[in-house]
Amino acid sequence: MSKITNIDIMIKNFVEELKWRGMIHDTMPGAEEHLMKTMRSAYIGFDPTADSLHIGNLVPIMLLAHYQRCGHKPFALVGGATGMIGDPSGKSSERNLLDEKTLRHNQDAIKGQLAHFLDFESDVANSAELVNNYDWMKEFSFLEFIRDVGKHITVNYMMSKDSVKNRISSESTDGMSFTEFTYQLVQGYDFLHLYRENNCSIQMGGSDQWGNITTGTELIRRVAQGKGFAITCPLITKSDGSKFGKSEGGNVWLDANRTSPYKFYQYWLNSSDEDTEKYIKIFTFLTEDEISSIIAAHQEVPHQRGLQKRLAEEITTMVHSKSDFENAEKASNILFSKTFKADIKTLDEKTFLDVFEGVPQAEISKDELPQLDMIGALAAQTNFLGSNSDARRALKENAVSVNKEKVKEAYQLSEEDLINDKYIIINKGKKNTYIIKVV
Repeated sequence: MSKITNIDIMIKNFVEELKWRGMIHDTMPGAEEHLMKTMRSAYIGFDPTADSLHIGNLVPIMLLAHYQRCGHKPFALVGGATGMIGDPSGKSSERNLLDEKTLRHNQDAIKGQLAHFLDFESDVANSAELVNNYDWMKEFSFLEFIRDVGKHITVNYMMSKDSVKNRISSESTDGMSFTEFTYQLVQGYDFLHLYRENNCSIQMGGSDQWGNITTGTELIRRVAQGKGFAITCPLITKSDGSKFGKSEGGNVWLDANRTSPYKFYQYWLNSSDEDTEKYIKIFTFLTEDEISSIIAAHQEVPHQRGLQKRLAEEITTMVHSKSDFENAEKASNILFSKTFKADIKTLDEKTFLDVFEGVPQAEISKDELPQLDMIGALAAQTNFLGSNSDARRALKENAVSVNKEKVKEAYQLSEEDLINDKYIIINKGKKNTYIIKVV
């Protein structure tokens, strides 16, 4: 994946950019003016509990990417220390804790994914940096922390945060451990540390992070007599009420081994018109004029799903690659292709299985293939159909296809029919698809 280079260091209005994209939830007074004076450093924290980010992380990633493109310096903080604790914000129960080796592995993987959006490598003044709060928190003893940090924030202040109140309310059955209660102090100290060491004056995150971020600005004010700012973005919701970032199989990951480029592409392609109009502003770098033109063209012929296709193209190319997008697009169109038999053989096995996920399969040995007639392929050796007579009836009705080409009862399957050297697609009518796997 090519990295972003030659970023224009001329300062652009970051807050205005976010506003028209619908990416501003709350901004601390004075933040916009602060950003327009000179290049500033800001950070966002990422949870390292997995070795891949998911599309729920894309909004904060895009915040940092837009921040860098507006001429400012982004810091991506991997919460190695806070990952060992767990953030109560928006959670109803405590998370599992991780060891340092796992956290370091996850950190490296996350940096690789962030490099698709941020320039870490060039020597420009606003090149991105990755930091891990474990590196400075591991030196702290408990006594030092409560003496040097804890004394500056009152329990009353910490109790007033929604993330705390929601967990200790009468409706909550699990309560909240002291470990999680201290989370906002640890995150607050991160902000203070980066303010002191890296001149980082802004922290960004989702709207559920406001309480944690303002604890940091309070520490900067009380301990360093400085001024820190908070900028938050809305939490993304889907118009049908279902959770953004989830599919039937769980999270939609940025790692191709966890969520294939095909499934990733499909997630965006299947978005509603209402959601896609929102997503294309948030998850692409297209300009306001470009997006307006795409939406207008889509509204002329909405059934062609031009808006969804453009969103899926932009974001799949950005997260994976141009060739991954092209392969996913080809796979999405392949079932309707006039040259299906040739096209299907160009898909790699993983994408092939993604396209035909959930389709009934039957296995036969390679030795059996030369003797496999259509009755055997449909019923006798596969049990796709209830009986041999059902198979004969379907063949007489000209309802059976092999790799999308109509066949008669006399058709003999051979190695020439194999896709990826092991699969044959059988169709009965338009709605029934079966796969023979030759092992």
